[in-house]
Amino acid sequence: MRNEQLSGQSGLDLIQSMINKARNQFGENGHLYLVWGWAILFCSVSQFVLKYFFSFSQYYLVWMLTWAVLIYQIVYLTRNRKKERVKTYTGDILGHVWLVFAILMITIGVVIGKTTNQHSGELFTPVFLCLYGMPSYLSGKILQFNPLVIGGICCWILALIALFIPVEFLELMFGVAVIVAWIIPGYLLKTKFKRAVA
Repeated sequence: MRNEQLSGQSGLDLIQSMINKARNQFGENGHLYLVWGWAILFCSVSQFVLKYFFSFSQYYLVWMLTWAVLIYQIVYLTRNRKKERVKTYTGDILGHVWLVFAILMITIGVVIGKTTNQHSGELFTPVFLCLYGMPSYLSGKILQFNPLVIGGICCWILALIALFIPVEFLELMFGVAVIVAWIIPGYLLKTKFKRAVA
């Protein structure tokens, strides 16, 4: 009986250590949350400024920056993967969560972009804000990190608020979303990581 209790406790300790390793490997120091958060915030505000203060017709080109960030992320993750000593199930699940998010973003963006309905542009922001909330919420639950969970919920609330925002201000909603869902949790992860390695 005592051996069974010890093996049960050992199993729980092993699971907890795997979760902790995944926190350090995938959640890292919050670096990717911050990189993406600041990039999206910059693009969101820049698009608004270019469109409404400078009447620049190709204001959407500012979003090309996200391709550079994606290339940076691939290089960053590839280098980190080589340093990984232990591959965890939790890390794999998180990777798939963010992969599904990326696929949905591209697919839904193409679908909405091909829609000729004049109201399709107004749907773009609420739908994408719903998508922003999904990986934040799931990552927070998997990593047991509440700021990401709260950030995800905030994205869904912002998606509903976006339905009542004048069209000319919708771009700014992405900036607000990444502040609460990625930038703030990113800095909190960074602080937590520094304490863990100190």
